[in-house]
Amino acid sequence: MAKVAVLVPCYNEELTIEKVIKDFRRELPMASIYVYDNNSTDNTYEIAQNAGAIVRKEPLQGKGNVVKSMFRDIEADCYVLVDGDDTYPAEAVNDLVNAVLNEGIDMCIGDRLSNGTYESENKRGFHNFGNNLVKGLINKLFKNNINDIMTGYRAYSKKYVKCMPIMSDGFQIETEMTIFSLVYGMKIKQIPIVYRDRPEGSYSKLSTFSDGLKVLVTLFDLFKNYRPFLFFGGLSLLFWVLGMLIGIPVVLEFSTTHFVSKVPSAILASSLCVISIFMFMTGIILDALKNQTRFMFEWKVNEFYQNEKRK
Repeated sequence: MAKVAVLVPCYNEELTIEKVIKDFRRELPMASIYVYDNNSTDNTYEIAQNAGAIVRKEPLQGKGNVVKSMFRDIEADCYVLVDGDDTYPAEAVNDLVNAVLNEGIDMCIGDRLSNGTYESENKRGFHNFGNNLVKGLINKLFKNNINDIMTGYRAYSKKYVKCMPIMSDGFQIETEMTIFSLVYGMKIKQIPIVYRDRPEGSYSKLSTFSDGLKVLVTLFDLFKNYRPFLFFGGLSLLFWVLGMLIGIPVVLEFSTTHFVSKVPSAILASSLCVISIFMFMTGIILDALKNQTRFMFEWKVNEFYQNEKRK
């Protein structure tokens, strides 16, 4: 029988964690439910333990750090990652698990946005704006059509969990996992779910502006790392165009008078063109390194499958 692990990262969720554990226990009675407490100052740890979950502590603050420890520590055939705030329906979990175990999906996304429930239930207007902004940027930059980038409800294959190098330490983790899946050809499926807002007295740990900025910076950084030729090629083109705009009047003046009166413009134009060439070469070199990294990743995946066959 396939082993399923439900992973619940938590920080100060004493009002909801017991219900989350009981709901997922009802839907997946044979699954192991893990709650990783991330330095809570309330009774999250004790309540989760009394509710029958396997409870561990993660001292490094941040959701990314918690998920990294979970992926390293826990062995299973399917991993369900869900927030402990009781906003995601346990009733949908069997559909997510079935996609991973029976359809060969690597990441099954619980999509809150396509059916409109997140927009109607969520009371934080800037969160809706941020979700749509990140979704639009990722789908444009990585040429895909993922409906919900920031959802905290997903199921993963063992291959995905054991092969993904998590670099984020905070709420950027969802963005990183989505882009990783797109870049490395992971099989993705989206299942619409009914989202509900937090119960009264519970509050979001996500800071709309500071965490939103971190997500955008992470997206910018991942685009640079995963698409270096496009990134540096775009900068190269920008500097070349600026150099031409500034330098063409200088060249025209010299061709007519054999004299350069705009020496600063000539120096600036030359510098911009040199920078443009440097950026272009940087993009070529980093793109070659990216391809080598992709080769090493595929090698690691092959090793994973070989090790699984030996078990």
